[in-house]
Amino acid sequence: MFCPFCENQDTKVVDSRLSDDGAAVRRRRECVVCKRRFTTYERCEGLPLIVIKQDGRKVNFDRQKLLRGVLIACKKRPIPYERLEALSCHVEQELRGRGFKEVPSKVVGEYVMDALRELDDVAYMRYASICKNFKDISSFSAEIRALEKRENSSL
Repeated sequence: MFCPFCENQDTKVVDSRLSDDGAAVRRRRECVVCKRRFTTYERCEGLPLIVIKQDGRKVNFDRQKLLRGVLIACKKRPIPYERLEALSCHVEQELRGRGFKEVPSKVVGEYVMDALRELDDVAYMRYASICKNFKDISSFSAEIRALEKRENSSL
């Protein structure tokens, strides 16, 4: 493994542990030359998961793209990056666990919205405003009321 700081190839593993509910191995490494530490993740490559876009195009599922969308929705919210990374891994695991080989982008969005709803209301509304493509303020307000009703019923 090359050191990302000095590009030396000689690194050692300092710590290894399971991550992402056992779907990956997280390794802390240290460069023997510059002594700086960095983290790597080892994951099993599964079968490709294909996302069917709204215009009918098919693209490979990209967890990093999903994570970027979640990061935008969670911008300036008090949510640790690691939690958002875990959320994106969880969504991918759910999709794969349900046996999807091809999944409509709308379904991916619904899984993300479900996870965000449990995490942060503001982030959920930001993400939902894109996924649900609200046409006007009344549809946006209706979604807020539904979210409030859900919150009140769970108390």
